[in-house]
Amino acid sequence: MANNAIVGNQQQQQAVNKPASGKHGNVLPLWGNEKTMNLNPMILTNVLSSPYFKVQLYELKTYHEVVDEIYFKVTHVEPWEKGSRKTAGQTGMCGGVRGVGTGGIVSTAFCLLYKLFTLKLTRKQVMGLITHTDSPYIRALGFMYIRYTQPPPDLVDWYDGFLDDEEELDVKAGGGCVMTVGEMLRSFLTKLEWFSTLFPRIPVPVQKMIDQQLKARPRKQPEKEEKVEEPAAESARQGSSKTPSPRGSPKRSRSRSHQRERRGVSFDRELERERDRQRKEREGKDRDRGDRGERERGDRDRDRERGDRGDHERRRSRSAERRSRRSSSREHRKEKERERDGDNERSRRKEREHHHERDRERDRDREKDKDKDKDRERDRERSKDKRSKGEAAEERRHRDEREEKPRHKEEKKSKKSRSRSKDRRHKAERSSKKRSRSRSRHEPPEERERGKKREASPSREKERSHKRSRSQERDIRSRRSQSPDRRDDGSP
Repeated sequence: MANNAIVGNQQQQQAVNKPASGKHGNVLPLWGNEKTMNLNPMILTNVLSSPYFKVQLYELKTYHEVVDEIYFKVTHVEPWEKGSRKTAGQTGMCGGVRGVGTGGIVSTAFCLLYKLFTLKLTRKQVMGLITHTDSPYIRALGFMYIRYTQPPPDLVDWYDGFLDDEEELDVKAGGGCVMTVGEMLRSFLTKLEWFSTLFPRIPVPVQKMIDQQLKARPRKQPEKEEKVEEPAAESARQGSSKTPSPRGSPKRSRSRSHQRERRGVSFDRELERERDRQRKEREGKDRDRGDRGERERGDRDRDRERGDRGDHERRRSRSAERRSRRSSSREHRKEKERERDGDNERSRRKEREHHHERDRERDRDREKDKDKDKDRERDRERSKDKRSKGEAAEERRHRDEREEKPRHKEEKKSKKSRSRSKDRRHKAERSSKKRSRSRSRHEPPEERERGKKREASPSREKERSHKRSRSQERDIRSRRSQSPDRRDDGSP
């Protein structure tokens, strides 16, 4: 297990240090549709309309908060929850693969995947996802983010260091489909379908190139075969390092039998000594090997314990960091809620004051309107009084005019008659003067004097007639002035 963890960490470091082709800097450009993330329209509409995405994920604003949410909530990588989508009996365009006919409850994994897309991840953040050590589902969402948002020619460069990764995860909703990360990545590269949805299509020449690279790539052997091969190799090495026993070589046994016959009992003693020495050497070597094995085992156990302790401490530190982040986020949320409550109370107070001011203004406007109505009523009464007075004066004037019209007619007639009488008189005077002049020429002076006296007498008569006419006019005027006063009093 410790060796596997070391090998996995080496692969991850190689993948992080490996530069991506055709890219520069930390900014990670997006491929395809920058609004839908190249997702299936049915999945996208269900994600955008799900209350989990609209309410809970809306409050997550940072990359680390989303990673923590993936760690606690994601248990599979399927687009729909178990039993929420019924596709039995549907064929053609309404089948279960294309996602056209019926929807269901979209999974938390795809909601969080689209949330990562809304954060516009950088290259460093994506590498942090695919090399994460806490949960394989964090890595799976990172690889799926790459599959949806990166151009097809760059997929092999992204997945190259992880195609032999043996970390296992259950990708199916409800369990029952366990696979390694490497197998999942090979499925991403070679298959278009993923459970009940489709990945973005890879062009045919790019797909051929990917297939050739995967075929030419040597596949890593499983760990069990390596473990079986290691003790076999060690035994072979140990056999080669051993000294050959005298029994294994027939030539030596023959030569020694001849020497025994020649040398006798002394040679037998030397042979026994040599056997004892070889036996002791074997025992010493076996002891050394046992000690080495025990040491190696102890070192391995210590390394495992240290790794477990380190992992446990890392998990504790991460859990403590998560708790502190959660507590800080909770406190921050509480502070925001308090600020919101304070702002709401202030706004309510302002609205109340505004309503009170409006009521006061309305009362003032009503009082002003009442005053205006009173002024208008007074003006109307005054105008009515004036109109009544004016109408009475006009009626009097009309009456006077009606009464004066016959008087004017009578005066005109009298004037005309006077003017006619004057003309007649003048004519008579002229004719009398002419006659008198003609007579005076022929008559004596006494008769002229008599004629003059006669002429003077008509002038006196004229004066008398003038005086009479003036007295008559005065009488008429006095009667007119008295007639309206009697009418006002009610006299007929």
